[in-house]
Amino acid sequence: MKGKHIFAAAAFAFCTAGAFATQAQTTKPATAQTGKLPVAEHYPGGQDSLVAHIQRNIQYPALAKRNRMQGQCIIGFTLQEDGSITNAKILKEFGGGTGQEALRVVQLLRFNAPGYSQQYSVPVNFKL
Repeated sequence: MKGKHIFAAAAFAFCTAGAFATQAQTTKPATAQTGKLPVAEHYPGGQDSLVAHIQRNIQYPALAKRNRMQGQCIIGFTLQEDGSITNAKILKEFGGGTGQEALRVVQLLRFNAPGYSQQYSVPVNFKL
């Protein structure tokens, strides 16, 4: 009988430790904690200027506005050696035409030439 209790306690401790380890791994994205965008170092004026440019040029899609949709779209792209953007695509959207609008605005961005090619992603927030 005592062996069953020890086995049960050991199994409980093992499962609990696994749950805490999983939770610790899922809450560690570097950009989520620091709030810095790696691509902003190649944008004239830095991150504040990059975010301001996106917000200034965004046009809320009519369908999303009518349905009071809010959220975040993520656009992935390749920043080329000369500062141009290629292979831009929607990685995450929440509908109502927001993904296409975020893609349009990100394609308007002009970066300084980093001298190498790199993959980046930029979040675009839609809030009424």
